[in-house]
Amino acid sequence: MKPRPPEHSEPLRLLSVVIPARDEEGCIGRTVEHLDVELRLNAIEHEIVVVDDGSTDRTWAVLGEVESRIPALKRVQNTGAHGFGRAITLGFDHIAGDAVVVMMADESDDCRDVVRYWQILNEGWDAVFGSRFIRGGGVIDYPPHKLLMNRIANFFLRVLFHIPLNDTTNAFKAYRRTVIEGCRPFLSPHFNLTVELPLKTIVRGYSWTVTPITWRNRRSGVSKLKIKEMGSRYLFIALYCWLEKYFSRGDYRARRGGDGA
Repeated sequence: MKPRPPEHSEPLRLLSVVIPARDEEGCIGRTVEHLDVELRLNAIEHEIVVVDDGSTDRTWAVLGEVESRIPALKRVQNTGAHGFGRAITLGFDHIAGDAVVVMMADESDDCRDVVRYWQILNEGWDAVFGSRFIRGGGVIDYPPHKLLMNRIANFFLRVLFHIPLNDTTNAFKAYRRTVIEGCRPFLSPHFNLTVELPLKTIVRGYSWTVTPITWRNRRSGVSKLKIKEMGSRYLFIALYCWLEKYFSRGDYRARRGGDGA
């Protein structure tokens, strides 16, 4: 039976989409344009916050060109230490919305899923986690070695936290702003933020549900995720959240939580 969302949630008015980008001149323009069109077609008031995380190509210039055509775009330049997690955190610092979706710059995430995220959040959930590995979800052209590592890592997290979520490591998720503020400070400077955010959401008692999403491998540019470099970082943040779950005595628990999906 599908879980029910909590009652008495605040209505949502503005959706912020945070997109970290590093050397994505070949696709960032299309990503922003397609997303803006999809959200406007569905009458969703929105802003698109793209954080240029130290690009050495024309990413920043391309964003400037797109900004002149799309008022919803807000470009932010990370002039400090770089890293995927740092870029997303900087994006959170610049949002005006009361809900936020984290999305990749390479067109791997489906804009239509952003609309579904918004609709589900408006049912009253604090967070919505997409999964590519449940009925209705799917992947296209997933590199076999990365797929294997993905399934191993997510199985480990399911067992460690006793949760049904099977795609924790995927960055593409949606949160009410209250969740983002309630999960600060963020410890992850790199891709391990994709694990920190949902695990803190769960551990701190926010309500959440799962919906199927689709993913396709990038068609231009180069992936920034280096699996060999990330193993120990994922493990560190997972163990940190596990320790918080069992030893913090609820010091960080949200005032209103849910059981999950």
